[in-house]
Amino acid sequence: MACNKNHSKIQDIMESLPADQGGIGRHKCAACAYDQGYKDGQMRKEKIDLEAILNSLEESQAQGQRHKSPHAGYAKGYYDGVVDSYK
Repeated sequence: MACNKNHSKIQDIMESLPADQGGIGRHKCAACAYDQGYKDGQMRKEKIDLEAILNSLEESQAQGQRHKSPHAGYAKGYYDGVVDSYK
């Protein structure tokens, strides 16, 4: 299924992620990965099954998340969520 979510608020973050054109992350929505990482980071979740998370993501060929790493998107979201959890 293709991602139809509006990720316009995080396009600057998407531009900062490395490209990923292969493996489990191919065509997965890096913006959705960021959003999930952010939620998990805010909760400071400690048991993370990244493979399951990546497999559950919708595909995306749109906007700035096109061909971006969902691994890096999740990691960046997790980090930002942890930082914001202390505010």
